[in-house]
Amino acid sequence: MTTGDAKALDPALAAGNLRGVAGYVAAHFRYAVQGKVATLLLDRPERKNPLTFASYAELRDLFQRMRHADDVRVIVLAGEGGNFCSGGDVHEIIGPLVGLSAPELLMFTRMTGDLVKAMRACPQPIVAAIDGVCAGAGAILAMASDIRIGTARSKTAFLFNRVGLAGCDMGACAMLPRIVGQGRASELLYTGRSLGGEEAERWGFLNRLVEPGRLLAEAQAFAADLASGPSFANGITKSMLHQEWSMSIDQAIEAEAQAQAICMLTEDFARAYRAFAAKQRPVFEGN
Repeated sequence: MTTGDAKALDPALAAGNLRGVAGYVAAHFRYAVQGKVATLLLDRPERKNPLTFASYAELRDLFQRMRHADDVRVIVLAGEGGNFCSGGDVHEIIGPLVGLSAPELLMFTRMTGDLVKAMRACPQPIVAAIDGVCAGAGAILAMASDIRIGTARSKTAFLFNRVGLAGCDMGACAMLPRIVGQGRASELLYTGRSLGGEEAERWGFLNRLVEPGRLLAEAQAFAADLASGPSFANGITKSMLHQEWSMSIDQAIEAEAQAQAICMLTEDFARAYRAFAAKQRPVFEGN
């Protein structure tokens, strides 16, 4: 299907307001695209980059928009000033929540959950660059990413119980055990303690450790390498990694058979074969 065909089928695409996010101007964080890699930089360093109602909503909307973007293949999520994200802003979120009614609170918790859903549903792999404080909702953003590159000085804490809340926030009880195991996830969610960088790497929460001064550059280089790969196939991989959590082995094998057959219809698959036959490195174009 050509771009013109797609626009004919989807009025939103025809209006030109969904395809492409390279020119997006963020209101509550920094956003830039280099090549096919988008970098989202939380930039309230004086407060360790906390989230507000507005930044939650903008992140959710941007990740939802990424589902239709054809100019971004990988996303890097990072924080400014030596910290990743300190979670919800105590004064701008936690304080106001105390005075809300149950329906209003549910509206808020569903909105924060929608951010995680959008991160998991967008086809682009998300690389989190984690330094310093990574706490509360910040730890959730890291958890919801696909790859986590951190520093030895990073401290990740799912500290919801420290403020009288359950650890089951934004999908943590479903996703964290799949990353670090049930027992370790239980420890983190019951105690709210910090997980240091070296321990986080041993537990499998962090994929690797790098020096703080190289963190963002390393994350962007890793993302650029991913972006040079078969982006359509990588999107299928991300989708299957997420969907197969709720499948039996037989269902997963059948779903993967169908997904792989679709990937075999792409030009990238043919390009890879032709490059191999010519003893060249394939150049993938995402179709």
